[in-house]
Amino acid sequence: MIVRIFSDGQYRIPDGIHTRLHELDDKAVAAVDENDPEAFRSAYETLLALIHDNGERLPDDALEPSDLMLPPADISLEEARSEFTGEGLIPD
Repeated sequence: MIVRIFSDGQYRIPDGIHTRLHELDDKAVAAVDENDPEAFRSAYETLLALIHDNGERLPDDALEPSDLMLPPADISLEEARSEFTGEGLIPD
C-alpha cells in the first residue's frame, strides 16, 4: 500500500501494520468526536510515526499512485473535523 502524507511525501507500508493503523485512525476519530485536541494530536502523531518508522519513503520524483492520502502532521482539530469522520481516513 502506498500512503501519501501531504507536505511530507509517499511511503510504501507493509501489510503487517494495517491493523495498528486502523486502531490509531479510530482513536483519532473518537478524539475528534469528543472534541479532545490532546487525544487527537497523540493518536495522529502516533499514526504518522508508525508510517515513518515502518514505511519505505519513496523518492520525490516517484510517480506511484497513492492508495491512501493523509492530511499533514500539523492538521488542527478544527480541520480534522471534516477529514476524520464516520469510518475515518483508512478504509477497511
